Amino acid sequence: MPLTTVGKIGFIGGGNMAEAFIKGLEKGGFPAEDILFSEPNELRRQQVEERYGVTSVADNVELVKACHVIVLATKPQILDRVLEDIVPVFDHDKLLISILAGVTTGTLEEGLGGKPRVVRSMPNTPALAGMGAAALCPGKHVTADDRRLAQHLFETIGIALWVEEGQMDAVTGLSGSGPAFVFTFIEALAAGGVQEGLRLDVAHALAVQTVLGAAHLVKETGEHPALLREKVCSPAGTTISAMRVLEERGLRAMMMEAVSVATRRSRELGQEKKP
Repeated sequence: MPLTTVGKIGFIGGGNMAEAFIKGLEKGGFPAEDILFSEPNELRRQQVEERYGVTSVADNVELVKACHVIVLATKPQILDRVLEDIVPVFDHDKLLISILAGVTTGTLEEGLGGKPRVVRSMPNTPALAGMGAAALCPGKHVTADDRRLAQHLFETIGIALWVEEGQMDAVTGLSGSGPAFVFTFIEALAAGGVQEGLRLDVAHALAVQTVLGAAHLVKETGEHPALLREKVCSPAGTTISAMRVLEERGLRAMMMEAVSVATRRSRELGQEKKP
């Protein structure tokens, strides 16, 4: 189902991720007059309206009444209050897409009652630049059209992959937390250049483009990163000497453990949300 045929799309919450979606939708040709959002902060409402020409509404109830697709983009801590507000006006002709970390489809379905159509997702912050990586999982009552619609929506801000719900904590550990790992790597790479005499602005620009270019090369060639690494490591050269240091210091093991720790913490947070 193309996005242009679904009617109005509404965002409960006007934060960064909602703005990323709005920006992506408009870039893809979705009309601004069919995008609504609710947001308690008046200044934030004005900012989003002025930037994108979309409309804010008085409350969540008004938004749900007007929209066919509702994206739940609030903080998980206020979920109970939001569901309490919208249950009386949420009918099962509507699709709810949640980006709330740790909130299961079962929790949303139980909170809405009946047989609501719910998709759970875990996007990440590069969505703000249209380069996000999101995982999606369907609730019990989602249709094939719902899946296609959700896929199209998330592809306006990057890529979208479907996973089993039991894998969402691992997604959180990898792509949800992963940008912070990459930011740290970029910072350290640039710092190494400064240590060796480069100006900070030069080192930063080279580090950013190096990471961006390397990622693009992996994506475009489809080759395993290990094979591409071998092509850079000429015998007795600079790169192989540096790789020995990274292996000795355990960079790969540290990255793997970081993903595992973030995954475990995501599971813990999910358990803490259960009554």
